[in-house]
Amino acid sequence: MDLFTHVIIAYLISFGLTLGKSPVYIAAGSLAGGLPDSDILLMPLARRFPLLRHHGITHSIAGVSVFAVAGALLGPMLVPGANAWYLLLFMEIGGLVHIVLDGFTHFAVPPLAPFSDVELHLDADRAVNGVTLAISLTSFFLLVYERNTVPFATWLLTGWVLLSIYLAYLALRGIGRYLAGVKMRELGLTVVVPTSSPFHWFLVEERETKDSWSSRVAQYTVGRGKPTVQKRIGVANFDRPSGPVATSEDAIQQSYGPAMKRSRWLASSYRYAQVVQEGRHFRVHWFSIEYSMFGRAPGVLVELDGTSGVTQVSRLWFPLSRLGTS
Repeated sequence: MDLFTHVIIAYLISFGLTLGKSPVYIAAGSLAGGLPDSDILLMPLARRFPLLRHHGITHSIAGVSVFAVAGALLGPMLVPGANAWYLLLFMEIGGLVHIVLDGFTHFAVPPLAPFSDVELHLDADRAVNGVTLAISLTSFFLLVYERNTVPFATWLLTGWVLLSIYLAYLALRGIGRYLAGVKMRELGLTVVVPTSSPFHWFLVEERETKDSWSSRVAQYTVGRGKPTVQKRIGVANFDRPSGPVATSEDAIQQSYGPAMKRSRWLASSYRYAQVVQEGRHFRVHWFSIEYSMFGRAPGVLVELDGTSGVTQVSRLWFPLSRLGTS
């Protein structure tokens, strides 16, 4: 999840545990909720020490415990009167909240590193969701604005309402992920990919070898019964030379290489394509189904002249509403 959401949820959980009456420990918990993402500063060292990669050791119980111990030792020096054990407790809770939230998304974290490579990876939400980011930014400014400007009871009510909203959202995501997993197994697919909405999910089976790639994608909407299954698409030869294009299948085959070269992000994610044919002109929309925001997914448009095979390649944001989801 985005940094603001990590900090706000850790803040609100610390707020709930202290009933809003211990600002020092609320601040400690929210600070710890964001600290695991400080591993971005270690990226220059990650090539030599893979454990320092993003979503590496700082996203483990051992990593957040180091942050918590450091906070417990330094906190009383910075804030006289602060209890070191409480600082340790709230910073540990804030760090663990960060790990759970990241593992809840389609990114993976190693909670038992460096002792185990087992990953927490639930695929129940996107790592960066425009909706939750907007709510988190609003929550942040609301809580800061209300602090010491409205009656304590009003500020307390705001905190409880926001905490309830986030917990309800996570519960809704969890239920949707469970139901999507059931449908995935019924269809014989292998992966659940969340969208920006907790009600819409992609179910995917993707196979890739050295020379070929194929995908089958279903769209599942919670409460609407059986998912809509897209036909399987595939590419049999990555190095197919350009030439005349007669069918949609030819267009997919010939556009795959240029599209993947244009966008490494697209090439490294779950992807799909739609073909629009206008006479002898083909427009192939390749788009990521793993990353989207506000109903649009990043992708590449490949336009092919059916007679000559000449191609034009450009980036685009594909509206997922064309697939019957949002």
